Amino acid sequence: MFKALDPLLHQQLRLSIVSLLASVESADFNFLLEKTEATKGNLSVQISKLKEAGYVEVNKTFKNNYPLTTCNLTKAGLKAFEDYVEAIQEYLKK
Repeated sequence: MFKALDPLLHQQLRLSIVSLLASVESADFNFLLEKTEATKGNLSVQISKLKEAGYVEVNKTFKNNYPLTTCNLTKAGLKAFEDYVEAIQEYLKK
């Protein structure tokens, strides 16, 4: 029997966001925008869904009078990502 894949992470853009955040301490919105090649609106919506699930923490501040949004993966988000990767590996072994 296979482990169930987390439906929240199974969406391509959300998986990309979490994968990127797993490799850095934190990332600003523009970095995620550049790396994922998503639209601003879509990226914002997907970050909000990850935040609601408790997978991502979002911090809004200002840098030189410009808004700065940074994101980091929570412990729950990292665990969910690790579980997702483990489940995919199980699928590939069979």
